[in-house]
Amino acid sequence: MERLTESSPVRALPGVGESRAAAFARMGIYTLRDLIRHFPRAYENRGAIRRLSEGLDGEASAFLLTVATEPRGAMIRRGMTITKFRAFDESGTVEVVFFNQNYVKDIFHTGAQFRFFGKLTPTRSGFQLASPAYEAVVPGIPLPPFVAKYPLTEGISSKLVEKTVLAALRAVLPSLVDYLPEDIRCKHGFPTLSYALMSIHAPRDHAALTAALRRVVFDELYCFSLGMALSRARRTTADSPICPKADLTPLLSRLPYSLTAAQNRVCEEILADMAGGKQQPMNRILIGDVGCGKTICAAVAIYNVVRAGHQAALMVPTEILAHQHYNELSALLSPLGIRVALLLGSTPEREKKQIRAAAEATDDSRVDLLIGTHALLSDKLQFSALGLTVTDEQHRFGVRQRAALKQKQRTSHLLVMSATPIPRTMALTLYGDLDVSRIDEMPPGRQRVATYVVNEGYRERLHGFMRRQVAEGGQVYVVCPAVEETEEEENDLPLDRLDLLAAREERPPLKAATAYAAQLQNEVFPDLRVEFLHGRMKAAEKDDVMRRFAAGEVDILVSTTVIEVGVNVPRASLMVVENAERFGLSQLHQLRGRVGRGVKKSYCVLVSDATGESARARLEVMRTTYDGYRIAEKDLEQRGPGDFFAAACAGGFRQSGGMSLHLSYLCSDTDLMHSAAEEAKSTAAIDPTLSLPAHTALRAEVERLFAIEEATIS
Repeated sequence: MERLTESSPVRALPGVGESRAAAFARMGIYTLRDLIRHFPRAYENRGAIRRLSEGLDGEASAFLLTVATEPRGAMIRRGMTITKFRAFDESGTVEVVFFNQNYVKDIFHTGAQFRFFGKLTPTRSGFQLASPAYEAVVPGIPLPPFVAKYPLTEGISSKLVEKTVLAALRAVLPSLVDYLPEDIRCKHGFPTLSYALMSIHAPRDHAALTAALRRVVFDELYCFSLGMALSRARRTTADSPICPKADLTPLLSRLPYSLTAAQNRVCEEILADMAGGKQQPMNRILIGDVGCGKTICAAVAIYNVVRAGHQAALMVPTEILAHQHYNELSALLSPLGIRVALLLGSTPEREKKQIRAAAEATDDSRVDLLIGTHALLSDKLQFSALGLTVTDEQHRFGVRQRAALKQKQRTSHLLVMSATPIPRTMALTLYGDLDVSRIDEMPPGRQRVATYVVNEGYRERLHGFMRRQVAEGGQVYVVCPAVEETEEEENDLPLDRLDLLAAREERPPLKAATAYAAQLQNEVFPDLRVEFLHGRMKAAEKDDVMRRFAAGEVDILVSTTVIEVGVNVPRASLMVVENAERFGLSQLHQLRGRVGRGVKKSYCVLVSDATGESARARLEVMRTTYDGYRIAEKDLEQRGPGDFFAAACAGGFRQSGGMSLHLSYLCSDTDLMHSAAEEAKSTAAIDPTLSLPAHTALRAEVERLFAIEEATIS
């Protein structure tokens, strides 16, 4: 039999036929490497054995029980059989029930001991365990305390994934190369890569699992930071466009306000980069709170590059946002003689050809600033003198998309913008290939959004408040954590709570956007205009709903967090966040920033029935704190960098182009995060291109993680 390696297809494993291989492919699993890095989404904590008398709290629990009676089967109705028997521990007895599993009669016999895992429910005759998971207790062979639960797809069960992953591990681990430099591994006391991978999928105890997770998280952060360092080292050294600082008076005099000190500082940093002081083009990220004035800083950069005789391109994630930027920037820049155009996927082909021709022109017909969506990445679009590329809402674009836009002119300056306030140390980890500018000051007069935390008992009053807001000319956002009512997690232990084994806080049921929108429209506000919006809708549908909301044609918009980054709607005066305990502080702050953009007094109401101490503490921070950077620091302190990695690697924490952070978004150890960044910096200082023989495996891992060719890594 041919020796299997990480690059072997999953089809090479015994028992994986074409249909199973196709099912794995739907989850992005093609090779054994993909399979052994298909990490559990959670673990069932079966090691915490409870007595039957302690199990009536609505949670799935583990019970060590002895079978008291032989199983008996019966047919309930056509196509439905039931098998049941009684089992006991020192605190009581329970009826164990299985449906359509007649074979269990041959498994359970009087006197045998099993570990059951399930939810204990009361019945008229006592207690019942319905279809629990079970494992036989064999003297001398300990049962695993944690059982992995995997992300699944149709045709693939968790047991099948577990079996297939373990088979892949047995095949691959003997020849697996540990790419982490040995001195770094020993310095931090990390286990080997083989041990870590095996312990994540089949941990023998909590200590082994914790050590394994730390190793893999460190690897991901270390390789991410190294990839960013390689990106910086590979920047072109060709002459970048020299754009001397222009007289900004014509531009700034058109503004109805003066720039803040923070905006002036950031503009100076940008203009200095573009003035020719460096051999390399500017590669800078501008981070700032919602409403802090990032767009005018981008306008200054655009104005400066155009005055120097070059062009600029601005890419945004949605068409409605592109329209908003076009309207604002053309009104500001066109009177100054700067030609602005808009290119969208929906732009008619004839008009697209005209715009592409204007982008390539070298005469007076040349467009100076082209604003658009992903349409700017088209191979058909070329610029005659592109000097600056700007991407707005950076977290919607990955490394490859940034690189693709910059490929239009590899020597052009690059400015990316993010509306997620990120602590400086985290920003340096996430955006190591970019210089970081921060706007940490809000413009004067920006109104504070009054924030309240309420529970379900305030529902009727909340509905009345929503109606009042609409009656007074306002509009309302309602954000729900789920799209459908069926999106509820199982009673298992999420990875981000592994260090809180005893703190299983109550998690109230999820509010679903589609069902709640229907309820509001049909039962509560039949006379108002209620719409819903979620990420599964087609882009054109989402844009249409947001366009009508922005135009005042919708009174109440029920949505998932897809509106976290959205258009400016000055009439929106109330943000209601359902199940607020399910969101991170930075995410809640982003949502709150959707309102308070007009003259009307605005409010944010966080609805939560959570009683857990950590959830209440988070919501109290939101109620009393308005500074985005302080909130970000608190979020990092309380929850780890989850929201920030979500921002950097949108779409399941995956950079477009392949960079995956499977577990790092769950990291709650900021020291580990900083150590990874520092070690990456040291490695890059010694070997900037990872060309030394000792770094061959490490370089291959970094390149594989990013899955981007050298020529295209930005």
